[in-house]
Amino acid sequence: MTSFVLVAGTWLGSSAWDEVAGELRAAGHDAHPLTLSGLEEKRETPAAAPGQQTHVKDIVDAVDRLGLRDVVLVGHSYSGIPVGQAAERIGARLHRVVFVDANVPADGESFVSGWPDGRAMVEAAIAAHGGFWPPLEAADFAGQGLTDGQTARILAASVPHPGATLTEPAVLARPLDELPATYVKCLLDGAEPGPAVAELLATGPDWHLTTLDTGHWPMFSAPSALTRVLLDAAAPTGAPTPGQRG
Repeated sequence: MTSFVLVAGTWLGSSAWDEVAGELRAAGHDAHPLTLSGLEEKRETPAAAPGQQTHVKDIVDAVDRLGLRDVVLVGHSYSGIPVGQAAERIGARLHRVVFVDANVPADGESFVSGWPDGRAMVEAAIAAHGGFWPPLEAADFAGQGLTDGQTARILAASVPHPGATLTEPAVLARPLDELPATYVKCLLDGAEPGPAVAELLATGPDWHLTTLDTGHWPMFSAPSALTRVLLDAAAPTGAPTPGQRG
């Protein structure tokens, strides 16, 4: 039995994984959707807003507190950055890390470091909203394979995201390509992974690429397809089944 720790991206918490977690449990596994500090039910005041290393600690502490073994850490979008750091810190308890259309950490680099054209926009938005990045609006979800109802669910669950988590640098003790990893590329959000991920796929001896024909929020738009990918990641090799590899 695998223990899945599921971490959503910016603005979202554990409720984003309701459908996927249910399907993983129905398949006989443990599923632990996690809300990072400052989000959803853990939303805090600006004075207590967490930084990125708080989010890394949230993940590692959850694995420790629950006594988890054979762990598949799943990071969506922004949370790939703290999940990637947490993955190397839980050591032998890690089975695999899965990056779902995610950013990946680079030592000394932040989330906004990878946004050469959007960094100033994100930082300005954080400064203008008391240290938080405001959630998207309904129009921003167009073209991502979501129904109106699914978009409404995302909007209802979204809260302003703690800005320091996006601007603080990642801290890695060893190269990320040494981890066993699966990268899930959601094709409606771009046909190819970015350069940093492409390099990891080329150099990592146990990195695999899987594609999903949906948008950037597959836990809402394609939960069953995403669940199948996660179950593949729990298999001994972590390799995608035929027809899934990009």
